[in-house]
Amino acid sequence: MEFVATCPKGFERLLADELEGLGVPRVRPLQGQVSFDGGLADAYRACLWSRLASRVLLVLARVGAADADELYEGASGVAWEEHLAPGATFAVDAHGTNAQLRNTQFVALRTKDAVVDRLLAARGARPVVDTARADLTVSVRLSGRRATLAVDLAGEPLFHRGYATRPDARLSSLRPDYAAALLAAGGWAELARSGSPSLAALWPGQGSVLVEAAGMALDRAPGLLRSRWGFAGWAGHDADAWQTLLAEAEARSAAGEKNPCSLLVHDSRPGALSACRQALRGAGIALEPEGCDGAVPSCHLAVADLSWVGETALATEAAALSDLAAHAGERLVVLSRDAAPDAALRSDPASVTEVIVGRDPAAIRVYEQSDSVEPAPSVELPGVGSASVLVPASDQFARRLAKVAKQRAKWARREDVTCYRVYDADLPDYAVAIELYEGSETPGRWLQISEYAAPRGVDPELARRRLLDVLAIAPRVLDVAPGDVSVRVRTRSRGGSQYADEARPSERASRRDRPSRRPDGVELPRGSHLVDEGGLTFEVNFDARHDCGIFLDHRETRSRIREMMKRTKGSKRFLNLFAYTGTATCYAADGGARHTTTVDLSRPSLEWARRNMARNGFAGPEHEFVQADVLAWVSEQRHTRNRWDLIFCDVPTFSNSARMRKASFDVQRDHAELVIGVSRLLVRGGCAIFSCNLRSFKPDVEKLERAGVRLTDITEETIPEDFSRNRRIHHAYLVERA
Repeated sequence: MEFVATCPKGFERLLADELEGLGVPRVRPLQGQVSFDGGLADAYRACLWSRLASRVLLVLARVGAADADELYEGASGVAWEEHLAPGATFAVDAHGTNAQLRNTQFVALRTKDAVVDRLLAARGARPVVDTARADLTVSVRLSGRRATLAVDLAGEPLFHRGYATRPDARLSSLRPDYAAALLAAGGWAELARSGSPSLAALWPGQGSVLVEAAGMALDRAPGLLRSRWGFAGWAGHDADAWQTLLAEAEARSAAGEKNPCSLLVHDSRPGALSACRQALRGAGIALEPEGCDGAVPSCHLAVADLSWVGETALATEAAALSDLAAHAGERLVVLSRDAAPDAALRSDPASVTEVIVGRDPAAIRVYEQSDSVEPAPSVELPGVGSASVLVPASDQFARRLAKVAKQRAKWARREDVTCYRVYDADLPDYAVAIELYEGSETPGRWLQISEYAAPRGVDPELARRRLLDVLAIAPRVLDVAPGDVSVRVRTRSRGGSQYADEARPSERASRRDRPSRRPDGVELPRGSHLVDEGGLTFEVNFDARHDCGIFLDHRETRSRIREMMKRTKGSKRFLNLFAYTGTATCYAADGGARHTTTVDLSRPSLEWARRNMARNGFAGPEHEFVQADVLAWVSEQRHTRNRWDLIFCDVPTFSNSARMRKASFDVQRDHAELVIGVSRLLVRGGCAIFSCNLRSFKPDVEKLERAGVRLTDITEETIPEDFSRNRRIHHAYLVERA
């Protein structure tokens, strides 16, 4: 009989070696699968013992599949009455497409039609299709103009081991077959047979690598805990052969209890150790915990999972790589998305197996460590100690950051500023902006580190290593806990945020994310903090998928708005367009605005603005919040009698929200029309401040003058001291009716 064991991309050679070790005959690794020949007992053994296979398929036929009709004819030729018992349910699982069959659901539908029609003709009754819990699963896999039809002997994927863990959104979760692949690449099976093996698991997350390692050491089949198999509903199932294999596996498991292994866990994330213990207990593995007071005992193998620290947890990766170098044993296996471990270990991997984690490329990297490997370089941090780095030249960054941080802190104390930019690409090779935020009501310090896009000629791997060094050095120099560092990686895309999605795993919705009720009656969302600026209190959040809530480069602009409002006579009405979290509205209200209007397209931003206003004592019907497309709203207001004394309009560089009336907004292309519209909303003698962040922005002065609008450049007066290195951070203009 011919069988196919499917697996994730990159596992083929490891799976072939595993099957050969199980005694499976005639093993042939292919792309995404390993084929083998043999009897049913061989396939059952693969189902029961394989840790790397996803499914085991019994191949029934290979048929033409150039189009839907050919696939139907080929599938109709299979004797399905020999495989599906009367009264049994079935489902079809389809994979792959070609030029004519471009939808897997349609492929499954045509195959299902062929099976139903064949059985209807043979038995006179239609079989029942049950996609949720079928007795038999028919697999159809397209490759070019051919299709392989098979019976899925596993049913559910084999990496569903049969034990459950309680998910923890704070922790990474490594699928059991990926955990087993790490162990297989490191030769853990051979070490386990040598007696009393020891494993160091670095950042095991929710513990799957520990369960797999212990299971291999205790000679426990990974399928022992499964209660349901695909072959149980197959008409050709050999129950005696299966029971024989099951009894053998149980006997081996009982004998394996005499061969314990030692597992060392290193994971500083909250809840990691309890999650690991729960995973082991859920798999029925007995524990005898022993503490470790910091000295890392030598282990036969060290396994590290760094796949979870992509762009969402770079600050944690910087610390993890430092620990990696310290805890590496004689042999180390790392699952990572890049080659950063090479630099951390100062060693080239002995082997690299390319795999896919989620949708992203990654690799299993095996390092053979020796006493001759030079230690990872470190840099001295003035007054702090030392830090391990990936790039030796990072000592220049460390010295520069320490120097400017000292100067900036002195300036901040003198000016009574608690949130400010510390570093702004002072060294071209370390092109990041670092902003420090200090809590107002409760002690706390947070860093927001934003990467500038590297020039196209810079090696991306070198740029990433420099960024990781920044993340290792900055928290120590600025006395901020690594967990309180937010990282934003710059992208080149237009529209929406200019940064990559930097949300952390902890941002997933859970009970912990519910807002807390404060004594002043204003809710503070989980993950948010309060900071002070100009005598006002604002909410910031560094975990969300947006900017933190306050643009520090407009600190002087906001102060100017407050002073202008103090001098304003008459109705003292203030309008904030593209208002975001309403910080400028708070300043205007503090300056005596009797009526404020805050307009933004985003409802969450408006709710944030409402909380900022209420927290500073500005609540009531005189302060209105309008969710609207600003461009359309300005046009509509021109036809009403509503007018304002002072307007602040801080526009985005580009926007193409589906909720906008126009297809898109480009500040260079569309600013003149907007500024003219804003000027028409001013009372006689009123003025507006127009601001944008496009570095190359050039106002269309002639068009504005023809429309009776006077523009005065006030950019230099609005650039704060901590942004003096980057004076093009924004442009600001005073807008008046001529």
